[in-house]
Amino acid sequence: MDKRTLGELDVSALGLGCMGMSEVYGPVDDAESTTVLARALELGVTFFDTADIYGAGHNEELVGKFVSQLAPDHRDELVLATKFGIRAVVGGGEVRVDGSPAYVRQAVDASLARLGVDVIDLYYLHRRDPNVPIEDTVGAMAELIDAGKVRHLGLSEVNADTLRRAHATHPITAVQSEFSLFTRGFADEVLPTCQELGIGAVPYSPVGRGFLTGALRSADDLADSDFRRGLPQFQAENLTSNIALADRIRGIAESIGVRPVQVALAWVLAQGEHLVPIPGTKRVRYLEENAGAAAVTLSAAQLAEIDTAVPADAVAGDRYTPAGMAGVNL
Repeated sequence: MDKRTLGELDVSALGLGCMGMSEVYGPVDDAESTTVLARALELGVTFFDTADIYGAGHNEELVGKFVSQLAPDHRDELVLATKFGIRAVVGGGEVRVDGSPAYVRQAVDASLARLGVDVIDLYYLHRRDPNVPIEDTVGAMAELIDAGKVRHLGLSEVNADTLRRAHATHPITAVQSEFSLFTRGFADEVLPTCQELGIGAVPYSPVGRGFLTGALRSADDLADSDFRRGLPQFQAENLTSNIALADRIRGIAESIGVRPVQVALAWVLAQGEHLVPIPGTKRVRYLEENAGAAAVTLSAAQLAEIDTAVPADAVAGDRYTPAGMAGVNL
C-alpha cells in the first residue's frame, strides 16, 4: 500500500481503527480481532489507532499483545497511535475529560504499560478539556517527547483556533476528527488550517459509521448493544432518509465496478494528500474491502457525481447526541 505523510510521520495511506474490537459495535472476539490485525499488516496497513478509553483499556492491551508477538522488522514498520483525555463516557454520551498536566503524565505511563512498548509513535489528546488552557495540556505532552515516551503529538475534535494555539506551543503532527461523505464539518475550517500549517488529518468513521458500506438496511441490522442505536442519525425517519442517501453511493459504486465502501474511502482520500482515514473493523473480509479502496482513483467527473448524490447538508440528524456534541469542536 502507498504511504502518506502526517506532518513528518510516514504512514500507510489507510489506517486501521481498532475501537470496535473492544466495544460499542456489538459482541467482540479477541481471537478474530488478532487475525484482523495480522491481515492488516499483510495488506500493508501499518497505522493502528487505539485509545485508553476503548474497552476501559482492553483495546490497548489487545493491540499490545499482538505487537509483542511481532518480529522486529514488522514492529519497526508499525505506527502505533493512541489517545488520552476521556476519563469516562456517561449517560447520554457526555464525555468527562481531563487535560491537566498531571493527568497527561499519568495517562501516558498507563498506556505504555498496556501497549507493552517503550514509546508511542503518535499520542493524541482525545478531547479538549475546556477547563485547562490548551497550552498547558500540549506543553505537558511535549515533555513526553523530551522524556522519550512519545514521538509525535496529535489532537482530536478541536476547532481551528485551538489547533493554532496548540501548534504554537509545540508542533502538532495530526488532527483526528470525524470526516466522511456523511460528516463534512471538518472541511469548513479545521482541514484548511491543517493544510496551511502542514498538519496531517486523520478522519475517523470515514464510511459514515457503516452507512456507506451499503450493508445497513434497517435498525434490525444493529446488535442490541450497538451504540449507534442511540445516535440521532440512526433514529426513525433519519435512518430511513440516510439509508436512501447511502443507496445513491451504492449505485455509483456499481457503475464503477467497486464496493460502496471503496467509493466512500476513495472520496476521503481524494480530499487531500495528507488525509489518512482509519476505517474500523473487526472482520477480515471488511478489512480487505477497505484496503482495496487505496487502489481506487476517482475521476473529477465521478467526484462531482458523488458530491451531487450526497450534498454536504443532506444527512439527517447530528452525529452524536446533544451531550456528545458538546464535547467536540472545542
